[in-house]
Parts: sequence; structure tokens; C-alpha cells
Amino acid sequence: MQYLSDPSRLAAFVERASASRVLAIDTEFIREKTYYPKLCLIQMATDDEVVIIDPFTCGSLDVIAPLLGNEDICKVFHAGGQDIEILLREVGRMPWPLFDTQIAAALLGQSHQVGFGSLVHAFCGVRLSKRDSFTDWSKRPLSDSQVRYAADDVIYLPELYATMVDMLNERGRLHWLDDDFRALADPQRYASDPQTRYVRLKRVNQLTGAQVSAAREVAAWREQCAQKRNIPRKWVIGDEEIVEACKREAITIDELFMVRGVKQHVSTRDARAIVEAIKRGLAAPPHEWPRLEGGKSNELNVDAAVDMMQALVRHRAKENGIAMQTLASHSDLAALARGYREQSEVVRGWRRELIGAELEDLLAGRLSLQLEDNQLVVNRIG
Repeated sequence: MQYLSDPSRLAAFVERASASRVLAIDTEFIREKTYYPKLCLIQMATDDEVVIIDPFTCGSLDVIAPLLGNEDICKVFHAGGQDIEILLREVGRMPWPLFDTQIAAALLGQSHQVGFGSLVHAFCGVRLSKRDSFTDWSKRPLSDSQVRYAADDVIYLPELYATMVDMLNERGRLHWLDDDFRALADPQRYASDPQTRYVRLKRVNQLTGAQVSAAREVAAWREQCAQKRNIPRKWVIGDEEIVEACKREAITIDELFMVRGVKQHVSTRDARAIVEAIKRGLAAPPHEWPRLEGGKSNELNVDAAVDMMQALVRHRAKENGIAMQTLASHSDLAALARGYREQSEVVRGWRRELIGAELEDLLAGRLSLQLEDNQLVVNRIG
């Protein structure tokens, strides 16, 4: 294992790694005081070496870009969404092709979103240390135990990848993951749209249509401010404060400052921008108001249908050794039951073959479920 702390050693590693068949990747970062994660380490492992890259001293990370884009090298991650997002921002290249061991594990009998430590223990028989899991990776110098902990996050990934590929091939499931990995490598997945941030506001569903329109404008303004200043969005103004301000329809600074906590940490300049955003949202015509998905009083109640569908999914998941949530999430089932077929992953790709077509038959009354000797039995009708 090598700790790379200068540009020349990083460049030499990139040249050596270009001949590898696999490149395991992990990152360490902090983001408590910033909007964007602050990259502190990049760990990489090839077929025969492990390196820890210090981005603070290695200069431009553009040198890594050819490795990420080399289609002869499979980039291996575990729960790689955040790592990929950071690499895309810091290096400017999407890693491809890629393989995610957490996604793959769900097709091999492991629990949905299984942790890396549990996976290493299950497949490699090794228990990883948790001693430095909450370390401050921005501090220098790093201790020997910190470096070893960081290295452990990639040392076992090439072995995991090889074992999983063999097992998936044996079960005829390797290409089931193609769509999942393409989705993980879609740059749009990591694009931030300020105009959609309002849907994540806590208790936004308590607002009227016009008030939600105002919340959309304020949340979008906050997102742009947080990005520009590179600070956590809650440091600009909190979710609860946005919702309360919009519920009060605060169109003056004095009205805004009546919301608890706002006057204490929102500047007059920002307060002026917030009330203008609220005015803009309230003034929008009704046909431009955003619509919140789910939770509507007039939404079709599908609890009974979802319960039956979950029984069938649980049965097929156990039968095939696949995590139930990976096969079909509750939201997938609810969308399908309400007729929103295009919103449900369960009727596409391998999921359709394994369970999606059966679920459609169940909803259409072409299947029945019953218990025999305490076991679920699926019967076709007609």
C-alpha cells in the first residue's frame, strides 16, 4: 500500500493502473460546513496494488480522468453514488464501466443496502475495524491506523467483484444489473435542479397550492445561495422556517421576522430576497402551481392491493434469493396499483420477468393467492 502525496507519484500510478482489468475506488470526504463535499482522500486498488491519494498535495486530479474513462477497466464501488458524484465534480469524468457491490449483493441473497463490512465478512471472512469510522479526514498528518482504515475500503473490492461476477454468471443474473449500473452512471442523477428542491421540504404538504408555489421559489433561491456560498442550505434558512414563512404568506420583512428563528440568523439582504420569492410564488397563476406527489386526500387508497402484492413479492424474493426491496419497493408497488405504470421499476427489465408480469396479472384478477400448510400458493385463474 502506498500513500501518494505528490503529482509525479500519482502520474506514475495512473500509468501502471492503465493496464489493470479492475480499479476499485472509494473516497473520504467531509461536508458538515460546506454545500459541496470536501474531498479528503481517494483510495484505489488495482489487480496488484493499493494506493491512498492525497488530493491536498497531489495537484490537479485531471490526471485520473483517463482511468475513469478507460472502457477496458471496470471501476468497482460499494454504494458508490456519493463517490461517483465527487469524482464527477472533482475530476470532470464519469467512471465507466462500473460495478457496485452493494447493488450486486442484493441479487446474491444479501440484505437490501448491505453494509461494506458485512459484505467483506460474508464473502472474504474478514472483520474490518471500525475504529476510525468517524475520523476527521481533513486533518494532517493522518495516523497509520487512519491510512489502514481508508485502505481497507478498497483492498477487498477486487476480490468481491471477481467472486460476485462468477456467482452472478452461474445464476444467469450478471446482465440483470446493466440498467442499474447505467442509471448509477447517468450524469443527470447528480445534477441539482433548484426548482425541484421544494419537494424535500419538511411538512411542505401542509401548504395550500399557492403556498407551495411560494415554497418552490424560496427553496430554489436558497439552493442557489448555498451553492454560491458553498455552505449547508440550512445555514441560509431552515426547512421549517421556509414552510412557516410560506404558510404565513409573509410578504414583508417584518412578517418574515415573526417566524421563530429567522431574525436571529437571516440578514436583511437575504430577508428581502426571501419575501420577493414568496411574492413571486403567490402571484403565479394556479395552472403554474407545483403539484406534490402522494398524500393527496383524493388519491386512490391501494393499501389492500399493496399488501397482496407484497406477499407475492416476498414469496418470489425468498424463492430466488433476492432482497425484497431490490425486487420491488413499496413505492413501486403503490405506483403500479394506482395505474402509474411508467413510475414503477418493477415492470421493466429483469424485474418484469421475475415478478412484474405476475403483479399485473394479480391486479387484473388473473392470479389468486392462498395458504396451504402455512405456505403461499400462487394460482392462475382461467
